Amino acid sequence: MAWIKMIAERDAQGDLKEMFDRCMTKDGAVDNILKIHSLNPASLKGHFEFYRMLMFGRSELKRAQREMIAVVVSAANNCHY
Repeated sequence: MAWIKMIAERDAQGDLKEMFDRCMTKDGAVDNILKIHSLNPASLKGHFEFYRMLMFGRSELKRAQREMIAVVVSAANNCHY
């Protein structure tokens, strides 16, 4: 759990609500790694767009290879994300 103040999905309004709607998982939640940006929707948008470009943008790497890299980096950093 983050120690950063976060706005809950149900309390989001305006630009933040729009970004939360884009980031929402199938179960209706926003991952904490994104929700920590809730006080600054512009930084949330930047983080989300950067992630989307890395994982889905044009590249010689296949999606599975990108996911494998992310898993190895997360494991090396002791991060469950």
